[in-house]
Amino acid sequence: MIKAEEELLQKLSIADLERANAYAKDLGRGLQLVRSFPQGVTVFGSARLPQDNKYCQMAYKLGYLLAKNGHTVVSGGGPGIMEAVSHGAYEIGGRTIGLNIVLMHEQFPNPYLTEYINFEYFFARKVSLAMAAKVFVFFPGGFGTMDELSEILCLMQEGKMPRMPVFLIGKNYWKSFDRVIGKMLLLKVINIKDTHIFRITNDITEVVQAANKIGHPKVSENYYDGFREAAELANENPELLHEIEENLKNNGALPEQ
Repeated sequence: MIKAEEELLQKLSIADLERANAYAKDLGRGLQLVRSFPQGVTVFGSARLPQDNKYCQMAYKLGYLLAKNGHTVVSGGGPGIMEAVSHGAYEIGGRTIGLNIVLMHEQFPNPYLTEYINFEYFFARKVSLAMAAKVFVFFPGGFGTMDELSEILCLMQEGKMPRMPVFLIGKNYWKSFDRVIGKMLLLKVINIKDTHIFRITNDITEVVQAANKIGHPKVSENYYDGFREAAELANENPELLHEIEENLKNNGALPEQ
């Protein structure tokens, strides 16, 4: 290798280290905030919907009911669905966490957040949004919402994260998604158990009921803590896997089949 190539590789290595440090810093800030409150309900959905849209109105009511029952409301912190659910919780004095990200358009912190941070990187934000949640809620949205939904479903399917309740709000909107899931089943690229990871509904009280069933975990008792160790042991011991699943089910973190 000639000297010029060695110098170029050295420069690239330094740039990679700087990039890795920036990733770690962004993720660390997010997890530090997540560690400051008990896991709540993370709500996803479009930033582009106006507040008088029916889904935003549903999100507002959901935020209100969740806060009324003592649950922290977590969102991406921006406008649209995120603003609506934050507004509902804020109105009743609830805790509303915003995990915002800097984008070219439309994304800015809404005025109904009790705490928020800005991320530079999507993956760091998504990890934080997931670790903040004991229940996940997806309202209609675009590519960003679909990206977040598919990643969470995949991680739960593959046992890379605990199976928490996942609700898709809006039967009419999500029916096409459900048809795609049906085609996946026909092709056998997923199995029937995978379809139980999420639930499509128009009833936001189902979300509140699921959160109430789980209760209010302590700040020091995040469902992610020790999950990897437990999952690795369970792979060696099927009986332990069954025990872990039963414990999650009894805590409301795993829906009944």
